[in-house]
Amino acid sequence: MRTTKDSMGEMQVPDDALWGASTQRAVLNFPISGHPLPVPFINGLALVKIAAARANEALGKLPSDKSRLIQQAAREIADGKHVAQFPVDIFQTGSGTSTNTNANEVIVQRAAQIAGAAGPQLHANDDVNLGQSSNDVIPTALHVSVALALHTHLAPALAGLTAALERKSAAFSDIVKIGRTHLMDATPLTLGQEFSGYAMQARKAGERVQRAIDVLGELAIGGTAVGTGLNTHPEFAARVCAFLNEETGLTFREARNHFEAQGARDDCVEVAGQLAAVAASFTKIANDIRLLGSGPRAGFAELRLPATQPGSSIMPGKVNPVMSEMLVQVGLYVHGLTHTVTACGRDGHLELNVTLPLIAHCLHEAIHCLANGARAFTEKCVVGLEADADRCRELMERSLMLVTALNPYLGYDVSASVAKEALATGKSLREIVLTRGLLDAGTLDRALNPRSMVQGGETGLGNLPA
Repeated sequence: MRTTKDSMGEMQVPDDALWGASTQRAVLNFPISGHPLPVPFINGLALVKIAAARANEALGKLPSDKSRLIQQAAREIADGKHVAQFPVDIFQTGSGTSTNTNANEVIVQRAAQIAGAAGPQLHANDDVNLGQSSNDVIPTALHVSVALALHTHLAPALAGLTAALERKSAAFSDIVKIGRTHLMDATPLTLGQEFSGYAMQARKAGERVQRAIDVLGELAIGGTAVGTGLNTHPEFAARVCAFLNEETGLTFREARNHFEAQGARDDCVEVAGQLAAVAASFTKIANDIRLLGSGPRAGFAELRLPATQPGSSIMPGKVNPVMSEMLVQVGLYVHGLTHTVTACGRDGHLELNVTLPLIAHCLHEAIHCLANGARAFTEKCVVGLEADADRCRELMERSLMLVTALNPYLGYDVSASVAKEALATGKSLREIVLTRGLLDAGTLDRALNPRSMVQGGETGLGNLPA
């Protein structure tokens, strides 16, 4: 142990820890979940510290030698190093002050190691936190890190899922099958058209992610304690945003209203809503695919799902739709996380929302699980899906809802009576119509041709943008 101190006095800190007294107090104060803030959030916080050092140097507020040391130490953190040096629990001070202080202390200690005894001595507050407050830094790191996670992890995963579903839609374009509404037989469509709906859901999910990234573009940096910008240069925020844009390739800008940017978390609530919609899409797609693959003998059995593992410890040869079940559970979990974010946004009070660490955890956890779930589902389920064309044809030909095509010839009431008689007697629609003399054979064949009933594009992909 080594002795270090902060404004409250001395603390004993482990020798191998880069953090200081204030972080140690937080470690002791918050032994709650055992889960520190997400690594991507810490990486984003380090980027904000780099941007702040550059801005302060350019504005003549920070000597260049100190700025370079801060940037070098913070760059290591941004690149994923020193993860173990950020131990403070998610459930801590609601402003995230403990984590901001943690970052300041680690940067100071690491900079001292880099510079050696002859280098400039940094101060956690006066240098690393210059022109900043936890109250604007943590919301800024939240927006930056979540936008980056959406851009680098979830968006590519959704693009991969979309492409895989579109390929299946094209591959299944010639397979006509019975449609189902209310889980009951309906009129025919192609399996390709059915999958085009799933592909569009995935594509729209990607569009929602892009909108979420745009929503996070406004940053609280420059507002300091309560939004007034006390103790910071009036150009500081704009310069920080410019660096972050250069670093990330995304578009960040100073908040239009700093009091909203710190007192409210409505942007994060909106992002949570987009993620909830993505999770709902995933659940719908996964549930449909496992229904269509149910069987192999006593279910729909229109799809053959890839076998990824044994399905039962007692029933030999059983294979379960495990990838669909995984994705459904991801959807349920994400809905819980996003509901928490909504509640966090609602419970902001006065000039600062004090649920920031929990929002950071929930959004990053949701993105992490959605991205990984999409990738696994794509690679281990969608890519290997096969259609049972014979089964699709069998179920379609047995369906009584082909009778819908007779409405223009016989009217609704007569067509309904034909369907009821076919169901009661076990006879086909064709037999009933011909026996009653309602239509001649040629007209009946044309009317009951399933291919003529699947209008709107053979694959359903015609309206998808490139």
